Amino acid sequence: MPTLKEQFWDPVAGFGVTFRTMFRKVVTEQYPKEKKPTAPRFHGRHQLNRWPDGLEKCIGCELCAWACPADAIYVEGASNTEDARFSPGERYGRVYQINYLRCILCGLCIEACPTRALTMTNEYELADATREDLIYEKQDLLAPLLPGMEQPPHPMRLGNDDGDYYRGTFRRQDDETGEATQ
Repeated sequence: MPTLKEQFWDPVAGFGVTFRTMFRKVVTEQYPKEKKPTAPRFHGRHQLNRWPDGLEKCIGCELCAWACPADAIYVEGASNTEDARFSPGERYGRVYQINYLRCILCGLCIEACPTRALTMTNEYELADATREDLIYEKQDLLAPLLPGMEQPPHPMRLGNDDGDYYRGTFRRQDDETGEATQ
């Protein structure tokens, strides 16, 4: 049987906690309206990068898919031809998909990429209305074309061979004069 002290003191103590917190400043984040910046090394959505002339950095090696512990990445490589060149090397990623229903945003795929084609952005809002929309295709992941870039397929513009691209010793050719510029 509860004592008289327990019957009267316990409810008063509980109300005391509530009463004390009623007058504290409310700490509420206004998330959709006010977004706080993420940390500089935050792992968010993936991005497939491009070379300065617009060619894709992905060479279709599938190392990112092999490194993924959640099996969230699917890559299908294909060979470049002289008529249709998408990357400076022999191959390119013809099909590239990341399933964000499975991805754990660990970054192991980034470490496995030999050409730094795959990086992670600070974008963290990945919710969507349907499950199909959370499977990002290559066109969703490719970095946007910046000024001076050309939509692939096109020939290599920055060097004589793929080694120039990978070593970073390429020079941009001036279209009007044909001379190489740094």
